[in-house]
Amino acid sequence: VITGLGLADKLLSGLTERGIRFFIYDKTVANPTVDNIEEALAVYRANNCSGIIAFGGGSPLDCAKGVGARVARPDKSISRLRGVFRVGKSTPPLFAVPTTAGTGSEATLAAVITDGATHEKYAVSDTRLIPRFAVLDPELTLNLPKNLTAATGMDALTHAVEAYIGGSNTKETRKAAREAVKLIFTNLPVAYSDGQNIDARKNMQLAAYYAGVAFTRAYVGYAHAIAHTLGGLYSVPHGLANAVLLPYVLEYYGKSVCKRLAELSVLAGAALPTDDNKTKALRFIRAIKELNAAMNIPDKLSVIREADVGLAAARACREANPLYPVPRILNKRDIEALLNAVRA
Repeated sequence: VITGLGLADKLLSGLTERGIRFFIYDKTVANPTVDNIEEALAVYRANNCSGIIAFGGGSPLDCAKGVGARVARPDKSISRLRGVFRVGKSTPPLFAVPTTAGTGSEATLAAVITDGATHEKYAVSDTRLIPRFAVLDPELTLNLPKNLTAATGMDALTHAVEAYIGGSNTKETRKAAREAVKLIFTNLPVAYSDGQNIDARKNMQLAAYYAGVAFTRAYVGYAHAIAHTLGGLYSVPHGLANAVLLPYVLEYYGKSVCKRLAELSVLAGAALPTDDNKTKALRFIRAIKELNAAMNIPDKLSVIREADVGLAAARACREANPLYPVPRILNKRDIEALLNAVRA
C-alpha cells in the first residue's frame, strides 16, 4: 500500500542520489507475522545489507525490529526471542519513519509479532530494538484515512493512559504520558475532521512518540494484553481493539485508578479542578467514550466468538501476569468478564 501510494518516493530517490543501495520488502501484513520477518530477513541476507529503514505504520516497524533481532541472533527463532531481554546482542542500525500517529514503535523496545500457525500475538522486547533514529514527518500522515487516524490516535492514548496508571512510572514517563494525553485530546479531533491540518498531524506524531517513550519504560496493561489476543485470533487492528477496550478496562479497575485518572482528566479538559477525584475519573472515562463515538469507533467488537472467550482470556493472562505493572491484578475470570462485556 505504501509503495503504491508513493509515500516512500522521496526517501528512495534520496537514497539513490546519494549512491546508497537498497532493497525493498513490502509484503508486511497488519499484525506482522513470523513469516513476514523470515521473508524480510532473507532479503536482508541475500543482499548483504548493513542497516534497516522501517517505513510505514506499526506493522512495518515491528517487522523491521523482528528482522533486526534475527540478524543479531541467527541461532534463535522469533518464538525463542519472545519475552524480555532475550536478544542481548547488537542489532543493525534501525531508522524508523512512521507514517501513522499511534503505535509509538519508533520510540519503544518492543516488536509485537503474530504466529501464523497458532494465531497467538506476542512481544519481543529488548532495549537493542529501540530504533537508532526516528523521523517524524507529519506530511506523511496527511492522507491517512479517517478510520486509521482515529484508531492509531486512540492507540497512542491507550499507551499513555496505561503507562500513567501503572506501577513502574518514573518522573520522565509520567511527564511524557501527561504531554501525550494533552496533545491527543486537543489535536486528534482536529486531525480526524480536517486531515490536511498540518499542525494537528504534527502534534499527533509528537503525542504518539511521547506515549511510546512513556510505555517503553512504564509498560502497558490489560487493554493491550486483550487487544493483542484479539489481533492474533481475529486480525482486529490493534488501535481499534485498544480504543474499544480502554474505557471497559478503566471502569473495571475501579478505585485503584481513581487518583491517576483524576489527574489526567484535568489535563484532558474533561473535568474541573474543583471536582472530587471520583467525579474526575468518571468524566475522563466518559471523555474517552465520547471521543470514540465522535470518530465512529464502535463500543463493542462483533468478531469475538463466545467459544473463544476462555482461550482469549488465558492468552491475555499469560501476557500480562506478572510482567505488566498494572494497578490491579486481574485473573482469567476477570478478563473473561471484560471480553463478554465488549462482545457484541
